[in-house]
Amino acid sequence: MITRNFFYTLILTLIISCSKEKNTTNDTSLSNIWDGPLKFFEKKDNTSQLEKTNQDSITENVIITRGNSGGQIFNIAKENEADKYKSPIGTEWAIGNLNQIDSLVFKDFRLAVKPKSIVGKKLILHLIEEDIYLNVEFKSWSNGKKGGFSYERSTEK
Repeated sequence: MITRNFFYTLILTLIISCSKEKNTTNDTSLSNIWDGPLKFFEKKDNTSQLEKTNQDSITENVIITRGNSGGQIFNIAKENEADKYKSPIGTEWAIGNLNQIDSLVFKDFRLAVKPKSIVGKKLILHLIEEDIYLNVEFKSWSNGKKGGFSYERSTEK
């Protein structure tokens, strides 16, 4: 017979292991660190996320944009619209800078930052599939259903 304590321990373990929140730290000694010149990207208010000029093609697998429904940014290379809990798919984020990456905790975008208060924060973006780390600093974030945002990000040397 299974004891009650064992049963509760098993249930608690399952709940914790299936949690949506993802906190990871990484050994980045073999990673690609992009600390080259800064690139400015802007998607203006009320412009289509489907137009290439409104998408930041960081790599073939990560193309960042934002819809006009008032949601967050998403990876149009992997998803058709933003998912509040997962987008942008294929990325993880942390507050900090590149010389701190081994000690930072990386999370999904929405868990790492609150989009409405993102302007001016120094972030690290991890492109998971390519194992690339780069600096990102948001310069603007439009509230309401406008879809505008801008940031500067580091590039490959």
